[in-house]
Amino acid sequence: MIPKPQIENPDDLNAKTVEAIFAGGCFWCIEGVFEQINGVHDAESGYAGGDSKTTTYEAVCTGATGHAEVVRLTYDPNKVSFATLLHIFFSAHDPTTLNRQGPDSGTQYRSAIFYKNDKQKAAAETYIKQLDEAKAFANPIVTTIENGDHYIPAEQYHQDFARLHPTHGYIMQQSIPKANKICKMFPDQLKEAVKEANK
Repeated sequence: MIPKPQIENPDDLNAKTVEAIFAGGCFWCIEGVFEQINGVHDAESGYAGGDSKTTTYEAVCTGATGHAEVVRLTYDPNKVSFATLLHIFFSAHDPTTLNRQGPDSGTQYRSAIFYKNDKQKAAAETYIKQLDEAKAFANPIVTTIENGDHYIPAEQYHQDFARLHPTHGYIMQQSIPKANKICKMFPDQLKEAVKEANK
């Protein structure tokens, strides 16, 4: 397991919910990972990082819009911290492969953290530096840190895709193994329903 973040928690503990946006390849996989985590109220697939105000899955798939497939998390900072979410994020995908995760390639599949404020940005930068200095991965981390102000929800048929289509070939080969990996690595962070299902 990669080391835990040694960072100052950027969360406002007085807030009922906080947002975080992560990109780590196909959003079906990342959404499926974070939906299991206690304190995460919602994991929504979408697009971020592009210039256009509106976009479509077909346009993003061309790689020409500048967007990445992302997952926007809405979470309770008193149940799960941004630091823990970073730890899970870097454990769930390969942050050293440029514009590629598994069979998916293109800038839309880049590893990225889209910060919602300066504290999140600083926390992400510090953790990446920590991981690189610890040589947590065989190769340098290529995860980008980008402004998360411009987020667009994906089409409805993408939402909860892994949960609703467990027998889909891609889900069986790519999404479920990642979700199961996180279940084993972070058993104390799982929602009760997930714990019960995994007994």
